[in-house]
Amino acid sequence: MSIKLGDTAPDFKAETSSGDIKFHEFLGDSWGILFSHPADYTPVCTTELGYTSKLKSEFDKRGTKVIALSVDGVEDHQNWIKDINETQKTDVQFPIIADKDRTISELYDFIHPNASATATVRSLLIIDPAKKVRLIITYPASTGRNFNEILRVLDSLQLVDSHSVATPVNWEQGDDVIVPPAISTEDARKIFPKGVTEIKPYLRYTPQPNT
Repeated sequence: MSIKLGDTAPDFKAETSSGDIKFHEFLGDSWGILFSHPADYTPVCTTELGYTSKLKSEFDKRGTKVIALSVDGVEDHQNWIKDINETQKTDVQFPIIADKDRTISELYDFIHPNASATATVRSLLIIDPAKKVRLIITYPASTGRNFNEILRVLDSLQLVDSHSVATPVNWEQGDDVIVPPAISTEDARKIFPKGVTEIKPYLRYTPQPNT
């Protein structure tokens, strides 16, 4: 199965480091981030989960729940979390899914056979409150993910959903945003009271709306 943007994220039951869950129930009305890592007790993964843990307040501000996955068991996860907390100076509170039979990894296409026949790659999905997949990003096992970029995309998606805008290259919170082509300049000047700057008829900027 290949999951694409706009698809409904498949539901599943799973054992995790924090107890059993049903995925959709776990997410509730929140945004969600599901990310896989190749294995427990590995160095790159240790830094990733540690940094993600430190971002808890940032995810909380954005109404977002985080959950990780690997093909190791619950006991391994729980013991590894102790190492993460010790070495990364944090307190991991999000659950890690135990996918020993690879059912969820295969459901979400987290195993890429030409990269590894057994270990999951570094895939990450952002899922919105309607359970739709809004971002899919995959890194090789040797490269740690940039979670500051994940926050940036999450901010963009939430802004786009609440206002009729798009975000340009390297956009950060507070930067000008783009008026989508479907909105005429005349209508845009009514919709965006902070003003519209037209560079070309198809390239128009407006200050970021208040969130």
